[in-house]
Amino acid sequence: MRGSVLAALALVLGLLMLSHAQITDRGGLGSLVETFLPWFGLFVPVLLAAALWRRSASAVVALLLPVTVWLSLFGGLLDDKSRSGGDLTVVSHNVGAENPDPAGTARDLAASGADVLALEELTAEARGTYEKGLAKAYPHHTVQGTVGLWSKLPLSDTQPVDIKQDVGPLGDTKPTEVKMADNRALRTTVATAKGPLAVYVAHLGSVRVNPRAGFWTDSRDRNAQALGKALAAERNERVVLLGDLNGTMDDRAFAGITSQLTSAQDTAGDGFGFSWPTSFPMVRIDQILVRGVEPKSSWLLPETGSDHLPVAAGISW
Repeated sequence: MRGSVLAALALVLGLLMLSHAQITDRGGLGSLVETFLPWFGLFVPVLLAAALWRRSASAVVALLLPVTVWLSLFGGLLDDKSRSGGDLTVVSHNVGAENPDPAGTARDLAASGADVLALEELTAEARGTYEKGLAKAYPHHTVQGTVGLWSKLPLSDTQPVDIKQDVGPLGDTKPTEVKMADNRALRTTVATAKGPLAVYVAHLGSVRVNPRAGFWTDSRDRNAQALGKALAAERNERVVLLGDLNGTMDDRAFAGITSQLTSAQDTAGDGFGFSWPTSFPMVRIDQILVRGVEPKSSWLLPETGSDHLPVAAGISW
């Protein structure tokens, strides 16, 4: 490959990362690029090796653009920003509907020492197993459909959150009890020693990749918009959002949420904190976001029987 071509590819790579927000989202293209945006950095060493092989000074110089852009976007995540202390430890875990060992997962989560534990993708068959396995460590809990919260501290004002799962004429005809069985978001108040903390648990719609629809994100995006409105209406100044949001915080679909809340991983984590899939984590779609409290640390817990890794954070007032 000629040096001029390599230089052009380097410039295109840099401009692609720099202007990712301007990429059309037709067919979900913009969201797809933003989901895997950190991985675009892998093209840099490939292009560098080719440039050195071709002894192309212009290509090497052109690579300064993608390197600079990547570092400006993600360089801050390479440092360990965690600090000691924290008034409360929170954990979120998509336990997986196909989890072969919910009892073992419950034991592992109970041993984590979390003060507040959010679970997503709870099935009717496994719910009792989690309730039994977590009862001793967490005297307070609520399950609203397929999401639940276990706490060492008292809970109050618990209610499901409407994230617009069922829309259109068919959704309008469903009775409340039918909708509740598949409910995927809740809001509750945790009574801490330093005052009430509003905690949201959410499991947004899945995304799909297929030839016709491209990167299909319709239900997730609709859920994210509804959740953003619920957070905007929240009166408590201290808020924590825990859940599987089926997307990274670089994705434009979450602008309504990230404009209000801060990522604990970005603020107090070490590295990218990729949480899915367990076999080879490539993206962080399991999130801990906060407002009115300070993240002190953020980390991943060891794998359980789920295809997601649990995410944890220490927060302080």
